[in-house]
Parts: sequence; structure tokens; C-alpha cells
Amino acid sequence: MENKIGKSQILSSLIWKFMERGGTQGVQFILQIFLARLLTPNDYGIIALITIFIALARVFVQSGFNTALIQGKDITEDDYSSVFYLSMFVALILYTVLFFIAPVVADFYEIKELILILRVLSLTLFIGAVTSIQNAIVARKMQFKKLFKSSLGAVVISGVIGIVMAYKGYGVWALVYQQLINQLLITIILWGTVKWRPKCCFSFKRIRVLFSYGGKLLASALLDTLYKNLRSLIIGKIYSPSTLGYYNRGNQFPQIIVTNINGSITSVLLPAMSAEQDDKIRVKQIMRRAIVTSSFIIFPMMIGLAVISKPLVILLLTEKWLPCVPFVWVFCASYSLWPIHTANLQAINALGRSDIFLKLEIIKKIMGVTILIISVKYGVYAVALGMLLSGIISTFINSYPNKKLLNYAYKEQIFDILPSLLISLIMGGLIYFLSYIVKGNFSLIVIQVIFGGISYVLLSIIFKLECYKYLLNIY
Repeated sequence: MENKIGKSQILSSLIWKFMERGGTQGVQFILQIFLARLLTPNDYGIIALITIFIALARVFVQSGFNTALIQGKDITEDDYSSVFYLSMFVALILYTVLFFIAPVVADFYEIKELILILRVLSLTLFIGAVTSIQNAIVARKMQFKKLFKSSLGAVVISGVIGIVMAYKGYGVWALVYQQLINQLLITIILWGTVKWRPKCCFSFKRIRVLFSYGGKLLASALLDTLYKNLRSLIIGKIYSPSTLGYYNRGNQFPQIIVTNINGSITSVLLPAMSAEQDDKIRVKQIMRRAIVTSSFIIFPMMIGLAVISKPLVILLLTEKWLPCVPFVWVFCASYSLWPIHTANLQAINALGRSDIFLKLEIIKKIMGVTILIISVKYGVYAVALGMLLSGIISTFINSYPNKKLLNYAYKEQIFDILPSLLISLIMGGLIYFLSYIVKGNFSLIVIQVIFGGISYVLLSIIFKLECYKYLLNIY
């Protein structure tokens, strides 16, 4: 890294990253409510069916080298340009492949409409090649304010277009164009704010250097993406697009909250820890702070969301989406584990140990696929519960290397997050009993949220939680 990153810069970057993710996902969540009321679970299921193919292609275009550009100590303009041209070339090859296999995908799911949908959505690969470089520059320089402006503007405009198209009866195509326009606008806005343009140069030597680190991350990301989307592929094929729509909708509620909070922290975490990679004591301090702080915020939100999920779904999405509620419960439990996952993995990346990262991914995926094969025999809810079991086991696996690398063992990590978990469970139990007293979905949700927030703060004060005092001192 060119310069050491101080506490004030980390905090400022964290705030802007939080605003970027919170603002955009908050607006997107509101827009998605309108879209979900206008569209059907089947429409969302159709989009989810092809997600795995585009997601896998994006890994080759955007993953690995992007992280290498952030983590590397001496990155030059030639590095950015070389990675850009390579990414565009890979995007062209993969788009051609997806274009010609689209009929095969449509035949596999027996939905002819998927041919054109896959060909249109695959255009985002070219957009991603540009955005990945822009994001790397922003993250490396900790200039997350620029991401806030681009993401918020793009999500508002694309969301409004999607709602209008859904209202006009375009069905699944409202979702297709909403996604395509959103990514295009982000790139265009960043093009005007990030002062980087590709140069007419390409260095195979620099690509090899970056690939020595990024190649392992690319392989890890490929495994992770394939694994995460494998359940959707199986659910969509064995059951139905509607069932897949419920499954993904159950994922959306907790995902918006956790990816916003935990994602904001970890986006700042990698460049911050990379800047201190030669001081392992400092890296451990940053990692511990990330785990403790994100757990303190995420645990009550996930437990609270699980409690209010049924009246919330009825109120926001109507009763046609009620089958997604059990999935909300499972995903809330699963996403609660993210602070441990991400902090451990980002620390390993920041120390330049992408070899360990890859080994962990291989071990976790073998374990996860084994559980998936067993659970799929017992129905779609068993598949979701199997995912949760895989997540629990993965917390042990991800934390294991840092016992040696940073002297931060799993037992110590558990003790760090245990206070937040315990008072979150108490808070969840208190607001659950309110459902027997308060009638009406809207009134119940409002009272549960207010009472839950107040009780959580009071419990934090009573038990003198260190992370609560830390957050107060920030403000």
C-alpha cells in the first residue's frame, strides 16, 4: 500500500460505504416491494434459474484480479489497464459461450423464454469488466463516497424503470432490464467520478504477478459461486420456478440487511488490513473489532427479522408470498454467521495467503455438496436447513488458520460475540410474546421494532457491552 491508513480514514470510509450500501439497498428494497406486488413468484424464479450461469461467468471477468489490485503493495497504471483488457477479452469469450448455450439452458429447464433472457443479461459481463477496475481503485484509495453517488443514482433510475415496465405488463422482462440498466448506470456515473482511463498498454509480466495471488482467489470465487447457486439450480429443476421464487425471496429480506452492514465493514476491512499486513498484532485488532461490531449490529436484526417475518411478508408482499416465511427463518440464522466468515477470510486475504483461502474453499465445498446431496432427498426445506448446517461447520473451518496466523482462535472469537448473541436472543423472546397481545400486522411490527430496539439498548447498558460503548464513542 502506498500509505498507512489511519483510524479516521477507516471510520470515514466505513461510514461512506455503509451509506452507499444502506442507501442503495434501502431504496432497492422499497422498489422491490412494488415489483413483488406487481409480479409473480414464477417471474422471480425464472430470473433465478439463469443466475448461476451469469454469476459463474462474472467470476472469471471480475474476481481474483480485482482483489489483487486492492491487496498489492505496488500497483501501477499499467496493472489497471492490463487487467482491464484481459477482463474485456474474457468477457467476450464467455458472452459468446453463453449466447450459444442459451438454447441448451432453456431445454434443461423446459422454458423457451430463457434463451433471449440469458443472452440479454449476459451483456452485463462487459459492464462488469469496467466496473471491477473502478471498484478496485475506489477501494484502494478508500474513496467510497464516489460509490455512494453512483450506486444510489443507478438504483433509483433503474428501479423506477422496472416498476413502470412491470405495471405495463412486461412481466419477467421488467426484472431483466432493471438489472441491466442498473449496472450500466453505475459504470457511467463512476466513469465521470473516478479519474481513470485505460491506457494503450498490456503487460503479460504484470498479469502473471497479479495472477500468482489473484488466480487462487479466482478459483476460490468460482467454487463459492458454483456452490451458492447450486441449490437454486437444483430447486428450479426438481421443484418449480415458483418454489425457487419463494426460496430466493426468503433470502432477500435478511440478505439486504446483512450485506449492507457486514458488507460495508468488510469492504473497508480488506484495504485497511492489507495496509497493516506486516503488523499482525494490528491486523488482529482490526479483525476483532470488525467481528465484535458487526455481530453486535447483525444479531438483533436477524433475530428480530425472524420474529416479525410473517406479518412483514403479509403487509409488504401480500399473502401470495407467505410460503417464503420459513426460508426467512433459516436465512436469518445463516446470515447471523457472516461476521465470523468474512472477517476471518478477509484477514487471510490481507496477509496475502490466497493459497490458504483456496484450500479452505475446497474443503468447505466438498462438505457442503455432501450435505446438499443428502438433504435434497427430503424436500426443499431440508435443502435450506442443510445450507445452515454447512454455514455452522464453515465457521470452524474459516477460523482455523487464524489461530496460527494471528493468534486469534475460534474459541476467542466465540467469546467475543457471545454477549451480543445472548442479549439478542433475550430481546427476540420479549418481542415474540407481543404477537399474543397486539393485533393488526402494521401495529404489531411497529411496536415489536420499537420495543426490540429499546430493550436491546437497555440490555447492552445493563450488561455493559464493550462494543456498545465503542459505537457510542464513535459518535
